[in-house]
Amino acid sequence: MTRVSNQDKAKEFDKWIMWKEEGSREAEVDLVTQFLPLVSKVANRLAIGLPSNVDKDDLVSYGRMGLLDALSKFDHTRGLQFETYAMWRIRGAMIDGLRENDWIPRTVRDKAKKIEEAYTLLEQQNLRTPSEGELCDYLGMTEKEIQQVVYDTSLASMISIDEVVGDEDEQKTARHSYIVDEVTKRPESVAEKNNLKEILVLAIDKLPEKERLVVSLFYFEELTLSEIAEAMSLSPSRISQLHSKAIFRMRTALQRWKNQLMNN
Repeated sequence: MTRVSNQDKAKEFDKWIMWKEEGSREAEVDLVTQFLPLVSKVANRLAIGLPSNVDKDDLVSYGRMGLLDALSKFDHTRGLQFETYAMWRIRGAMIDGLRENDWIPRTVRDKAKKIEEAYTLLEQQNLRTPSEGELCDYLGMTEKEIQQVVYDTSLASMISIDEVVGDEDEQKTARHSYIVDEVTKRPESVAEKNNLKEILVLAIDKLPEKERLVVSLFYFEELTLSEIAEAMSLSPSRISQLHSKAIFRMRTALQRWKNQLMNN
């Protein structure tokens, strides 16, 4: 990770002032140019595990719009790090763009829902993570069919930074409103975040060994698919499958937690 010196930070802050407060077009262009590589960085990571029919150029196009939106809405006076905020908004713009195209067929969505329900039911019955064979027997599907559905719906595990959160009776607030403030942490946000962490830790611990290792290497060590494949002596496509399965299992655990909260 590239370290930014205090001098570079000062120069960047000067650009924000020149643009936001003095209306300098040159400073605006400089900031866009400076942070444009973030779009490719987010696109490269987001593209991992997505079906081949998703065009990476589309991700980049959506991401550029997200970057411009982030630049226009960022409050430089709060002393926050722009990269963190921008990457969330860029990622959200990409996801929103893909969702607007509704590229997942209805039949695939229906199959994914059945797999999630079967996974939850078998886990509750057996008090452990169901095997691939048990899922296949219960659903009357082959392992290859299940893998394909999980792979095709991998985007469903992602959330948009602009997605509103809150109950119907509450004021709708975009998710990034809860994320941007890195200084003040509200008690309810801290509690929810801690609960979410606990659920994710439990979900990761219950993953099969290979899936758990892929999650660790990808999200914590930030290795690429190729690097993980080399480290585990497996093909990149196999690593992609393991990643999709792991995300599917964790999404199911989070959905069950959400349902419990709604029922309480």
